[in-house]
Amino acid sequence: MLIHPTLEKLKNLRLIGMAKALEEQMAMEDIEELSFEERLGLLVDREAVDRESRRLTTRLRKAKLRQNACIEDIDFRQPRGLDKSLIARLADCQWIKNHQNLIITGPTGSGKSYLACAFAQKACREGYSAVYLRISRLFEDLSLAKGDGRYIKMLTGFAKTDLLVLDDFGLAKLNQEQRHDLLEIFEDRHGLKSMMVTSQLPVEIWHEQIGDPTLADAILDRLVHNAHKIQLKGGSMRKRKANLTQQ
Repeated sequence: MLIHPTLEKLKNLRLIGMAKALEEQMAMEDIEELSFEERLGLLVDREAVDRESRRLTTRLRKAKLRQNACIEDIDFRQPRGLDKSLIARLADCQWIKNHQNLIITGPTGSGKSYLACAFAQKACREGYSAVYLRISRLFEDLSLAKGDGRYIKMLTGFAKTDLLVLDDFGLAKLNQEQRHDLLEIFEDRHGLKSMMVTSQLPVEIWHEQIGDPTLADAILDRLVHNAHKIQLKGGSMRKRKANLTQQ
């Protein structure tokens, strides 16, 4: 049987997984022991796995996660207030399905960004889209977008994303333009999509960092009241790892 024309047709139809599986089957000495239905089932299964793998790669690329992190690699050995049962519950991503939020607070170096990237990576694995943004960079990008006409397009893109990760919130007080931008983003997502926010500051003083009392109430109302919370404690994980490396 001339298999090469069939392989070319599969590739032209973008059935790459099936093409690879067919090549592998043809190299197997005992493949004839399988029925036609069994061989076809293996081809279809391979195509499904291959497509999901490509979709996951695309989701992770678009997420632009700051760190290569995953839930399974979270370090529970250090005493920093991590609750294993809470992490396990959040890892199933039901909170994203329910359009809830997640707030992670703690001192510098306690692992907030790693946790955020780990949850975002798990969301991508579960089929959700995610985007990671440092809050300072977000405001810079939005300001530039207003100048070149991309502002509405950016907001629309954020609104369609299942999980929006905002890292390092509250490092500086917001100005009026930033408050309005944040309210626009939060309003588009409230009750429809999920947000994850990390901050060195406790939630109790976010109101002060936002500034304008009326806008602060509106912003926090759309974030805090349906949010799960993780509060990290202890010293810097970076310092601990650096000390271990030097020993």
